[in-house]
Amino acid sequence: MPTALITGANRGIGLEFARQYTADGWTVIATARHPEAADELKQLGADILPLDAADPASIDALAASLSSRTLDVMIANAGVLPRGVDAQGWLNGFATNCIGPTLLAKTLKGNMAAGGKVIAITSKMGSIADNGSGGAIAYRSTKAALNAAWRSLSIDWQGDDIVLAMLHPGWVQTDMGGPGAAIDPKTSVTGMRETIAALARDRSGSFLNYDAQDLPW
Repeated sequence: MPTALITGANRGIGLEFARQYTADGWTVIATARHPEAADELKQLGADILPLDAADPASIDALAASLSSRTLDVMIANAGVLPRGVDAQGWLNGFATNCIGPTLLAKTLKGNMAAGGKVIAITSKMGSIADNGSGGAIAYRSTKAALNAAWRSLSIDWQGDDIVLAMLHPGWVQTDMGGPGAAIDPKTSVTGMRETIAALARDRSGSFLNYDAQDLPW
């Protein structure tokens, strides 16, 4: 039975990942900042562990609890939407959206199965080439930093049997995306799961749309 680790799994895209993987018979390890309040995850039967993605000590504690477990898929989904250019909020955005996922990937590398998939949920708003509208400086910059960091990880890990990719989930109807977004979580996650399943080593380090289309850097 394959195992997936999903961070930020108590709502939105993360919860839908957990729902779909458990429905397909996977063992799901789901993280949330407050596991005691993750009622929908409990109903799915997922293993729920605490994680604050912005806290290196919390990442280390998660790794310690997973020391003997093998992961087939790891999805770094936890993220925040910093607004404006408030310094503290912007710094927290970098900690949650870029530094945390990168530390998590490096820390859990040894848990990955041969051929394992390590995925960062990023955003097309992190694309510099695609930015024709401006705005959202804090959010855009944190996701651009995530893309750069994970692209470097993919190069550093070229000799390992692990595939990394950065996936844009689309504009999704979640708390972050809002009710007027273009697609629902089921559509987004179904597409991303198909993309993840098809990923081969020759696409490691790719920046992809949820439907597997390459995105501009």
